[in-house]
Amino acid sequence: MDIRRRFRYEIPTAIEFGCGAIHTLADHVKALGGSRVLIVGDPGVVKAGVVERVAQPLRSAGIPFEIFSDIESDPDIASVEKGTASARASGSNLIVGVGGGSSLDTAKAIGIMLANDGHIRDYVGLNKVKHRPAPVIAVPTTAGTGSEMTIWSVLSDKERQVKLSVGSVYNCPALALLDPELTVPLPPHVTAFTGMDALTHALESYVNLNTQPISEGMAVQAMKMIATNLRFAVANGSNLEARANMLLASTIAAMAFNSTRLGLAHALALPLGAHFRIPHGLVNAILLPEVMRYNLIGNTAKFAEIAAIFGERVEHLSVHEAAERSVEAVRRLNRDIGITQTLGDFGVGEEHLEMIANEAMESGNVPVNPVKATAKDLIGICRRLLGD
Repeated sequence: MDIRRRFRYEIPTAIEFGCGAIHTLADHVKALGGSRVLIVGDPGVVKAGVVERVAQPLRSAGIPFEIFSDIESDPDIASVEKGTASARASGSNLIVGVGGGSSLDTAKAIGIMLANDGHIRDYVGLNKVKHRPAPVIAVPTTAGTGSEMTIWSVLSDKERQVKLSVGSVYNCPALALLDPELTVPLPPHVTAFTGMDALTHALESYVNLNTQPISEGMAVQAMKMIATNLRFAVANGSNLEARANMLLASTIAAMAFNSTRLGLAHALALPLGAHFRIPHGLVNAILLPEVMRYNLIGNTAKFAEIAAIFGERVEHLSVHEAAERSVEAVRRLNRDIGITQTLGDFGVGEEHLEMIANEAMESGNVPVNPVKATAKDLIGICRRLLGD
């Protein structure tokens, strides 16, 4: 470690982890001063009965609640407006977000708007939120986004076809309530996509220019847990040990990148998701091996360590040869969990690449990437992923 370097690590979110942890929800609501709750969950978690499982402890404790479920897979800023109006109309002073990143990001943004004036667009960027939000309890049902821990809410402005990121330490939930049992109903393909999102979080944080000792320890632990457990979680969703390890790995990965940002995979994922409606975890999975290959020369030793984390035999290889093994290890993981799609499968063509690259270059994840990238470089990465 360079002792001349200064860094900061801050995470204001408490964590409650364990099977059956959802049964403690009412106690946490009371401890945070909640008198009426808005439960925010997308239609999928409502249909699956997960929202009812979350509501039951509140009902048993006599805590009044409303349910808001007008949320799409890429949450639109209109959902934040509607959810905020619903919270105000019902007198809710605490938000419980239930689901994946869409639900949790929306819940966090509603918490911001209950305590701040204007429109959510006013807070796009970093550290623009002025007042501490209404308390948010985040209950993730996927193991991937890490939104239960992060400073970010990623929202879509579908009218303008852009994605917007609101980043503030005030955007962190008051509590992440992690119950692995709530992730068991997740279908195999969603388990795969979200798991690769978590891996991308940990890996990009580990190799980027903002990496620091605290985040590095978390990133390594998250990668080890994902390398060991993701295949099992996809193969058998009722494997509660694999589910628990993946949920915890996702949260730890989020704790890593919260202070470092990410890299080119996430920079490109935003415009690709906004314009072509590719699920966020899936587009990261498609991008990650090629981004790794591009980045090898920027942090070769770290990529060699990643190869070892994935069980590659690197003892008698040069550092660069070992680093190359990390790319193949992640490609193999994708294949094993059924991720074989290309960008071309979603309608991305050569004619779109300049637009995608130019929008990606606006991301704050580009300057921290281990290799200084140009728009031409990003075009090349995407071109190699168009498929036949």
